[in-house]
Amino acid sequence: MATIRQLLDKKGRSTWSIRSDATVIDAAAAMAENNVGSLVVMEGATFVGIITERHLVNNMSVKGNNSPDTLVVDIMETRVLIARQEQSVEECMALMTEKRVRHLPVLEKDELIGIISIGDLVKSVIWDQKFIIDQIEDYIQGRR
Repeated sequence: MATIRQLLDKKGRSTWSIRSDATVIDAAAAMAENNVGSLVVMEGATFVGIITERHLVNNMSVKGNNSPDTLVVDIMETRVLIARQEQSVEECMALMTEKRVRHLPVLEKDELIGIISIGDLVKSVIWDQKFIIDQIEDYIQGRR
């Protein structure tokens, strides 16, 4: 069972961030430029929330809040589910599925050290399953 630490070691720990006083247009541009579905919202070195593609769509289109002057702070999520390095991939996948979120910031002692997406977790599970299948095939074919 892989841990979030192991997943971050493979994937990397880089994150894309934005300040809460930036506009949502800036957030959308940053997501598009970096090909990511979320940005962590930081005030200096302090993690204060997250803004995702879903926030942009729900708040700008569905709720009609489509002013170019709308700030990230006006639509970001501040009650954010987080992951810890020692948690298992399966545990985080279950949490994300149950709570219907696609991104989990990873914090260690209140410091942001990475972010994981549901896609990262699916890739990890597939890699683990492939490894097990390869081991079983080797055993069956007498290569081990």
